Amino acid sequence: MEDLEQSRVRPEYYDSQLEDLAALGLDWDGPVARQTGRLDHYEMALAELVDQGLTYPCYCSRRDIREATQAPHGQAIPYPGTCRSLSAAGEAKQIAKGRAPAIRLRAGGATTRFTDLLHGELAGRVDDFVLRRNDGLPAYNLAVVVDDVAQGIELVVRGDDLIEPTFGHIYLAGLLGLTVPAYLHVPLVLAPSGERLAKRDGAVTLADRRELGETPTEVVSFLASTLGLCDSTETLTAKELVERFDIDRLPREPHTLLAAVIAPLAG
Repeated sequence: MEDLEQSRVRPEYYDSQLEDLAALGLDWDGPVARQTGRLDHYEMALAELVDQGLTYPCYCSRRDIREATQAPHGQAIPYPGTCRSLSAAGEAKQIAKGRAPAIRLRAGGATTRFTDLLHGELAGRVDDFVLRRNDGLPAYNLAVVVDDVAQGIELVVRGDDLIEPTFGHIYLAGLLGLTVPAYLHVPLVLAPSGERLAKRDGAVTLADRRELGETPTEVVSFLASTLGLCDSTETLTAKELVERFDIDRLPREPHTLLAAVIAPLAG
């Protein structure tokens, strides 16, 4: 459970997520871990990087970074290196302003490559990404690398909007001497507007679909039809679809939902 962003966490969310997964026919091995219960693991990994001289404090806000690069608001941008060589006097000045630093990885412009099971061989530059936020909590990019290894994950399947961070995850795993899993990045599902699908777009959660009279199996079957694993007239469970799964059949482009599919709760 990725629950480090405590401002967005509610106690009932833990149970509802597991209930939705079970209803869809997805299960898990062993007890479910929460990132908030694994903070000591992230701190140990961070301490190892600090001891190797592979980190530095960063006092930049998101606004500082955006203005330094003249990038549009909301656009993902590489860190410009403002604090990478900050002097002792410069750091003291920031501390005097009351700014708490984040901790960044000193990647030094490194590049890395990996073979994605859908996209093939990919290569990219590693950014000086944040390892610990300025509120003292570990950042996603550190926690997810430590968690995957701790839980014996052999294959990571996630959206292709996370291809760029994967270069950093693989590089970080190497620095920590951790085993790197295989990766499969799949295209996103988009709203009719062409933007990434979100709750604001309409009936997109399992609870919404059930309210419209659909069963979890029907939801699974619809999703499978968008991947070419079944046609729109079939109703198959997740277990039955395992036999049909074929990476070569997966689309390389995002699937855009029709407005009629998700509009019922939009108003």
